[in-house]
Amino acid sequence: MSLSKREFLQVLGAASAAGLGLAQYADADAATAERGLYEVPRFGNVSLLHMTDCHAQLLPIHFREPSVNLGVGAMSGQLPHRVGEHLLEAVGVRPGTLLAHAYTFLDFEKAARRYGKVGGFAHMATLVKRLKASRPGALLLDGGDTWQGSATSLWTNGQDMVDACKLLGVDVMTGHWEFTYGQKRVQQIVDEDFKGRIDFVAQNVRTTDFGDEVFKPYTLRDVNGVKLAIVGQAFPYTPIANPRYMVADWSFGIQDDNLQKVVDAARAAGAQVVVVLSHNGMDVDLKMAGRVRGIDAILGGHTHDGIPVPVVVANPGGKTLVTNAGSNTKFLGVLDLDVKGGKVADYRYKLLPVFSNQLPADPQMQSLIDRVRAPYKDKLAEKLAITDGLLYRRGNFNGSWDQLLCDALMEVQGAEIAFSPGFRWGTSLLPGDVITRELMMDQVATTYSYATVTEMTGETIKTILEDVADNLFNPDPYYQQGGDMVRVGGLAYAIAPGESMGKRIQDLRLAGRPIEADKRYRVAGWAPVAEEARSAGNKMVWDVVESWLQAKGRVTPRRLNAPRLIGVDGNAGAA
Repeated sequence: MSLSKREFLQVLGAASAAGLGLAQYADADAATAERGLYEVPRFGNVSLLHMTDCHAQLLPIHFREPSVNLGVGAMSGQLPHRVGEHLLEAVGVRPGTLLAHAYTFLDFEKAARRYGKVGGFAHMATLVKRLKASRPGALLLDGGDTWQGSATSLWTNGQDMVDACKLLGVDVMTGHWEFTYGQKRVQQIVDEDFKGRIDFVAQNVRTTDFGDEVFKPYTLRDVNGVKLAIVGQAFPYTPIANPRYMVADWSFGIQDDNLQKVVDAARAAGAQVVVVLSHNGMDVDLKMAGRVRGIDAILGGHTHDGIPVPVVVANPGGKTLVTNAGSNTKFLGVLDLDVKGGKVADYRYKLLPVFSNQLPADPQMQSLIDRVRAPYKDKLAEKLAITDGLLYRRGNFNGSWDQLLCDALMEVQGAEIAFSPGFRWGTSLLPGDVITRELMMDQVATTYSYATVTEMTGETIKTILEDVADNLFNPDPYYQQGGDMVRVGGLAYAIAPGESMGKRIQDLRLAGRPIEADKRYRVAGWAPVAEEARSAGNKMVWDVVESWLQAKGRVTPRRLNAPRLIGVDGNAGAA
């Protein structure tokens, strides 16, 4: 696709408002103007490129941003809890433009067909090379959730992504879903594949026996004569959100007291700039930035928030920039720092959307991708069904992909109710798209995707929903332990996010009748974190869903089983 000059002038206006200095291209032809989107003037003497949560997406995809991302308490209406027009208003981007499509769900289907797919490692590689060429010494930081999320990553035990990251030129990395390959596999990659090439840092991962550091807490780099420390912060709740047995010998946690010691040690070692590469989630990063002194910037991940402007947080030691760079290789964050007199004097930040039809594929990376996929090509491409509706996942509550999974689990396994995890990863499909095995696996590819059927009482069902709601909507970010709300099939309920624990979930109904506390219900699910699930002999969820899709042949638009929201009128996190 090639934008007309008139269309691109709209892009230029929005891009300028968002900090992309493109005014010089206003009178250029369309081809030159397209190139201008990625010509970001160099600033300062230290540059950091930041990607996170790519979830093993090597190829360009569609990815819909959330229409519901509620903030509660002090976070209500604050970034990252603004969606759609509320977000555009906050960051100065006009609706109907290319950047509006990148940052929001607005007119998603129409805009996706107009502007094409996003991401892809070959296209990201082109952008990274271009920016590194214009910024000598620039470092590429990977915030984690990189080795998991696709069929090929699962089938190669993460090796496809490890090789791709080495070729991409990643300098420093931290993790989360990486740990679901098991601690031995992670250690093998760090000790062998990454040795001498990529620093895997995590100050908050220690052995459970003696409390020894598992990974380096930080790395020191010299960038154009400036000593820079990059501190790692892995996902604090890995053993809770994912199976404990996968990291049985390691402990996690936020550990901001230890983080303060690490930051102080890095400063004592001569660091003029300290950056935390985090997989906390943005709300946690914002609280942490207000508690720990001496951090210049937190480059965050986990919550998949594509935030075009950094949030500046004051703390007893000064101010800290907090950013988050989205997901699925859809964005590349560019933080330029001007360091003078041993401290950061000024900065510039851009969140660049990676539009695959505006960035040529890097030949070396494309060759690697082709080699990785070759043994699985026919299996990946097998047609399972056609979707008549838009399929997406991202958001606090049910997405249409989640609904499809719930519907399949209930129908195939004869369950009344279905629970699907509140995972944020998973690509989007447009109406009329073919659901291939690869695209189905994009939604379910984990190392513990066992399908389950369990009898639960009504009281247990309510308790589960209350627990997950507290993980998501607890007003203290340090108690928010994972993904979005569990997705529910068959069961209707209401939720009051602003209430306290035990009071959020209300009016549970099945087929219009209230759920009975002592009655037992047949509940389907998948991805259990309990260790016994490994030996229970259950099918993998992709086998269940694949059989359902093949039997359907054509999937009608899903009717979302979203909860009734209470007390969120006027919340900028709800469209």
